Amino acid sequence: MQNLYCWRCNADKPMLDETEFRAVSELLPEGIAATEAFREQAGLAPGEFNLQERFIPALEAYHRITGFREANPDVLWHHRLSLYGPPCPGCGRPFRTPKAPLCAACGFFPGTTPP
Repeated sequence: MQNLYCWRCNADKPMLDETEFRAVSELLPEGIAATEAFREQAGLAPGEFNLQERFIPALEAYHRITGFREANPDVLWHHRLSLYGPPCPGCGRPFRTPKAPLCAACGFFPGTTPP
């Protein structure tokens, strides 16, 4: 686990390495299946119920690993170190992906002088 800036959340967040992510991601299909079953039984549309309740096992696993209590199960998919690139020489925030051609935070382009 490592704290890293998340451009989607616009904040520093605990990011999972691959072993940690595997432990959390194995629980995500349970939440998806529980959500679909609940919606069908209740006849509800997306957004008409508390999504967090269906992902409690995955959210609790994330909390056990990171010490951070996350409320939004959607972030569990992208709080993964391998999705982010190296730190930008200009601003220090990570490139959005390992293959990103420039820093979306400050505009630094590799091969140029940092801003």
